[in-house]
Amino acid sequence: MFKIILAASTLALAPACALAQGADPETVQVNSADAHRFIAVFDAAQGQPTAQALQAGYLDGASQAVDIFTPDRIRSAEHLAGYIAEHSEQYRRAIDVCLPIAESMTPELRSIYAATRALLPDRELPDIHVLFGAGNSGGTAGPGAQVLGLEVICAIKDSELDIRSAFRMFFAHETVHTFQDQPDPHTLVADPLLFAVLMEGVPDFIALQTTGELPWADRDRWARENEAVLWVQFARDRVSVRDGFALGEGGMSFDESANAALHNWVGNYGQAPEGWYFEAGYWIGRQIAQGYYDQADDKAAALAALIALEDPAGILQASGYAGHAGAIE
Repeated sequence: MFKIILAASTLALAPACALAQGADPETVQVNSADAHRFIAVFDAAQGQPTAQALQAGYLDGASQAVDIFTPDRIRSAEHLAGYIAEHSEQYRRAIDVCLPIAESMTPELRSIYAATRALLPDRELPDIHVLFGAGNSGGTAGPGAQVLGLEVICAIKDSELDIRSAFRMFFAHETVHTFQDQPDPHTLVADPLLFAVLMEGVPDFIALQTTGELPWADRDRWARENEAVLWVQFARDRVSVRDGFALGEGGMSFDESANAALHNWVGNYGQAPEGWYFEAGYWIGRQIAQGYYDQADDKAAALAALIALEDPAGILQASGYAGHAGAIE
């Protein structure tokens, strides 16, 4: 679970430079070439493509975006075919409803990118692609690109207004992930849950600045109504995740208690604990990021520190939320 989060989020920081390269806010557009390659395979099979057809017509010869989306998401042609077989109508709706909306949103993408360039002028803006995955991710980021899963975005929102809002949030949020660096192992081991919620909360915080929209307003309302309970549980779960987490030559591992505690906050879309809103950790992380930014005298330096995440404990302490989040000793 945590491995998936890191795969989505931990990428090399764009080097500081006087003039940022990458996508141009004035000319960037939503790239849907891979989506149309998928549709050709899907329609030819009347919504039930085989793994062989998906491999030959979609995965083979695809763009970098499909390569980025394959580990932990598409996984394999066999996995993708199996999911499509059980959710063909989900893809049909995404093709008919969400893809045309995405392709019409280039002006909104350019506006968000212009705001991001103004806020973070030394960062390289990524290209953006929309395509079809295996129903488990609305978006991720890779070197120089952000990639959005149409079938997931279309499944979580109903009206055109809400779908457009979701795309704007993904445009802004996933862009920040392309700026984030691979964590130092010592930073990760010290407080894995705090790192995880900041890794997602910082992009939501910056998305609020660049879109003027509150990310996932329903989650925000729920979290504010339950804030006292959330902070108490977060304080407990920080300790559980830290104590049950190990980082060795084989990668990250969690014991059962740590995995359950982590699952309360991240990586739980469609599987949130009963009575909880999904991905509540994004809200916790955004609150900490907002507090840190508000307390900082040098706002540009604060943004740089939030993106780098070299000192999560220091960010928490300076945010004013350390008393809420408990102590790690």
